[in-house]
Amino acid sequence: MRVAPFNDPRDSLLLRLPAWFLRSPRGQAQGDDGLRAVEVECARAHGAGEIVARIVGVDDRDAALALEGVEVLLARDRFPEPPAGEVYRTDLIGCAVVDPDGESLGTVVAVEDHPAHPVMRLSGAGRARLVPFVPELIRSVDLVARVVVADWRRDW
Repeated sequence: MRVAPFNDPRDSLLLRLPAWFLRSPRGQAQGDDGLRAVEVECARAHGAGEIVARIVGVDDRDAALALEGVEVLLARDRFPEPPAGEVYRTDLIGCAVVDPDGESLGTVVAVEDHPAHPVMRLSGAGRARLVPFVPELIRSVDLVARVVVADWRRDW
């Protein structure tokens, strides 16, 4: 099967973790979580922007085509520790974001890729905000306390 990851395929954890979860849009529409655990026999980066993988039990073209449109997920508890000074974007979800004076800017609800850099989408504190997640603006990230300090003014 072919997978379009959200990051550079060569850096994707999809290449390193042997168990994936497939979420079917049909399952979600029927009210269940639509998740199915699968074992990855092999996976490799292929071309610009995709990964090709062999899934145990998906042995022919028709079986692979039946998976079209599924979302590929990984278990967070299987992620390796990130390099020093780095964080997984998913770990930022739910963190409070404050300015250097400790005033609330909101809570991270998503981290999105934009052409120049990743951006944290915040909700709360009176309005939605977009705060660039770049070293020049992020003073600290404390995942234990679930707080990000950003050099960002409340009126921006």
